[in-house]
Amino acid sequence: MYDMSTAFDKFYRKKVVLPATIQNDLRDKKKLNIKRLKDGLLEYNQEKGTDYKISEDRVQGSVAMHTIVQNDEKDYDIDVAIIFEKNNLNGLGAMATRNMVADALKRKTKQFNAEPEVKTSCVRIKYEEGYHIDFAVYRRYKENEEDTEYKYEHAGAEWSERGIRALEDWFSNEIKEKGKDLRKVIRFSKMFCKSHESWANMPSGLIQTVLCDEHLTDDVRIDELFYNTMKKITSRIENSVEVNAPVDNDRPIVTRDSDRTKMTNWKNRLSKKLQELDVLFDNDCTYSQATAAWGTFFNHSYWDELANVSISESFSICKSSTFTDTEEYIDEMYDIDERYDVIIDCKVKGNGFTLMPIVEFLNKYAFRFGKFIPHHFSVTAKIAYTTAPSYDKVLWKVRNVGEEAEKRNDIRGQILDRGSAITENTLFEGNHYIECYLIKNNVCIAIGHVQVPIGIS
Repeated sequence: MYDMSTAFDKFYRKKVVLPATIQNDLRDKKKLNIKRLKDGLLEYNQEKGTDYKISEDRVQGSVAMHTIVQNDEKDYDIDVAIIFEKNNLNGLGAMATRNMVADALKRKTKQFNAEPEVKTSCVRIKYEEGYHIDFAVYRRYKENEEDTEYKYEHAGAEWSERGIRALEDWFSNEIKEKGKDLRKVIRFSKMFCKSHESWANMPSGLIQTVLCDEHLTDDVRIDELFYNTMKKITSRIENSVEVNAPVDNDRPIVTRDSDRTKMTNWKNRLSKKLQELDVLFDNDCTYSQATAAWGTFFNHSYWDELANVSISESFSICKSSTFTDTEEYIDEMYDIDERYDVIIDCKVKGNGFTLMPIVEFLNKYAFRFGKFIPHHFSVTAKIAYTTAPSYDKVLWKVRNVGEEAEKRNDIRGQILDRGSAITENTLFEGNHYIECYLIKNNVCIAIGHVQVPIGIS
């Protein structure tokens, strides 16, 4: 098979994984809407004479497992579990509890075009630009006072026992056992399933995750690993379209005729596109043919751009600017279990301005500089707040973004242990950013992000 592993790795980081800015936007939307829900509950309680309180909230699904992809654009699904104490609900039924949550949200989301939607498994908020947040509702209790662990029940058609973190814990263990390339294969599969706007009715991310895990091959090269895993999945679906969750007593996740149609669509479309990759196995296959084949498979302009750059360089028409890709990624260094929040305290000073929070500077003074921070300022970042009860160390990433950074061959992006606070200087323009990672027992438990937009001096 023609070796396109290097191009696959670049495709993965540039076009598959969500940019850090969008990932942070999803975190902010999650926090904002949990606050809206809590504020709405206070108002609901005052009006109804009740005392409902949220005991926990947890991110779930593709955001929690870090398998969300860029092809989800305008349809980013943020799954959040909200948990009540069972005795706090005073026997309230599953449907009634979801209705109560929707009522509380309506009070604080009147600016939305659509009201919160009560679905069988969640309460959904839709943003105009396509984001949606699904609040899955749970209740918890302890069977015995001396128990250290809670039991959780999900508000579906009725209350049913569910492991609140079972799926994420299962996935984390699979990544440890099978390697981080499993996450890559899942993301490539999702990119494929959403590669054509006309491809309606494709299987959910959970189904793809389960089957990619079930049929992951032991190939070393990422392009071969993905190809051979997809081949095995087509054979698997040919034999059976039924899929069970790896948790919650193997509950079925293909339950309706529409789910079975989606499985058949996946098999047929995948089988057809895999056949179009046969050219990769020809002994005389060229780079141009390989990029064209993968371009057709993923229906993505990245592969055409690769071919065009290759042609331009071979004829010396133009040389694309090159830079050393020094960026590192936390999910390739540590297991991710992003169950806590962390906020970065970022302050700037320089050119006669005293030390002040970066948000305050941008709001009050940046209009003088085109809404950017000028050159020759200093930027200091440290942890302002975290919900993490403890952590072993803090890692930092400073990423320079933009043409100037690439031209200077200075994109940085390494993940380093630099202590509890860092100081940087604003040297050249770009929408740069700083991230911090809290590490506990060799697992990343929280990620903080702050934008540092630097303008022309």
